[in-house]
Amino acid sequence: MKPFFCISRLQQIRNFVNKSRKRTRMGAGTKFSPPIDRSMTVLDRAFFQKKVPLLVATFPDPKYLGDFVKVCKGEILQVSGIKHIINSNGTKGVLLRDDIDDLETYNQKLSAAALEKIKEYNIEVKPYILDLDYNFWKSDDILQAVLPEEHLQEYPSGFAQAGHVAHLNLRKEFKPYGKLIGQVILDKNPKVETVVDKLDTIDTKFRTFAMDILAGKNDLVVQQSESGCKFVFDFSKVYWNSRLSTEHERLIKTFQPGQAVGDVFAGVGPFAVPAGKKDVLVLANDLNPESYKYLVQNVAGNHVGDFVKEFNLDGREFIKKSPTLLLDWYNNVKVIEKQKTIKRRKVDPESKETTTEKVTETKRVSVPKFLSHYAMNLPDSALTFLDEFIGLYTRDPEVEKVASEDPDFILPIINVHCFEKFSPDEPEPSMEELHRRVHAKIIKTIDFHKPFEEFDFHLVRRVAPTKPMFCVSFELPKEVAFRK
Repeated sequence: MKPFFCISRLQQIRNFVNKSRKRTRMGAGTKFSPPIDRSMTVLDRAFFQKKVPLLVATFPDPKYLGDFVKVCKGEILQVSGIKHIINSNGTKGVLLRDDIDDLETYNQKLSAAALEKIKEYNIEVKPYILDLDYNFWKSDDILQAVLPEEHLQEYPSGFAQAGHVAHLNLRKEFKPYGKLIGQVILDKNPKVETVVDKLDTIDTKFRTFAMDILAGKNDLVVQQSESGCKFVFDFSKVYWNSRLSTEHERLIKTFQPGQAVGDVFAGVGPFAVPAGKKDVLVLANDLNPESYKYLVQNVAGNHVGDFVKEFNLDGREFIKKSPTLLLDWYNNVKVIEKQKTIKRRKVDPESKETTTEKVTETKRVSVPKFLSHYAMNLPDSALTFLDEFIGLYTRDPEVEKVASEDPDFILPIINVHCFEKFSPDEPEPSMEELHRRVHAKIIKTIDFHKPFEEFDFHLVRRVAPTKPMFCVSFELPKEVAFRK
């Protein structure tokens, strides 16, 4: 089933459909489906009213109710969102299955065990009208009742979320229903306060895009938690992709405490801030002034300022300067002292009583002279920046001297994200073929033939069936790094 909008970046929310599908009454034409109005373009909650005829088994003595429910479970209404035990004219009752709705024929549909219990407990079966309203139905129920019938096979299948903002990429046939769709999402998802629709393609410079507020408050400054950190940013002015949270965590795990990392396209800090929390030293850069502003704010808010230095440079300029920036950090600081208060249990040797005391521990982390990793998460164009690593250690005489003479010098691992699109008209290439295409681009850009086997390829996700996203990791060749 095709989604009616593209599920974008951000935290993916499947409950839009998946939770509601747990109900047994899903599907048009069932007794519990909402009324239909395909001319509706502005949400009319009052329209969604329905009276459902049922039967209720009432108990003169409620002490038998539990036994009946246990023995006759298959005869009882089982619909999510509807309580099958009710009060009926001062007595307790149990709603029967929705197909058992006729006083004349109910005894033909009930099991022998149920009929026996009805007789044994003096149970009276009566008509019952169940009133349903807008609050009962889930998002997909409502939308299937109002969206064009010809597009029902493409009805909503999810949305993405950052903080309190739900983000859609509405397809053109659903644009006229945007406000309605947005309001339904807002109503049915308590953690959503604003619903937006992407209006155009991502801006190639800052990866932002114009958006239309479909429902909710006009406030796009969000708070988002990821990797044990809290991030604040204006969703309309920066790039954030919660669907990459797993990739963020995967790559951060490869960074070791005490190592230095150059985050070329840092955004608001999804790599840099969690890495700083694990005592990785990060040079974090982003060209977008808004991203830089929130990067600084997030570094401070997560108390990693000793481990993360922020820059607002073009990616090419940052790569060129990064060895010098780190060496300056080393020359100015050398060692970072990190204090941590922990609780320790203390046992008195005489009384054997256990007490808890707070102890402050000081951890010393040396600032390295050389970067161990670069992260380049700009998949549309990051590969084109790789030529800036040519001569990385020969531009600054001090850097070149230290890199040439220090016995602990290491070459950095480049972690570059990229797309490798292929035509839907061609036979689908194998993963190895796609890897080799990326490899060919990289060795051409760095102007050095590094063997294919020395590259590591990780499939991050498929943005589209013909557009996989990879993270490619490789050690920068010495011949490239020291080229003059």
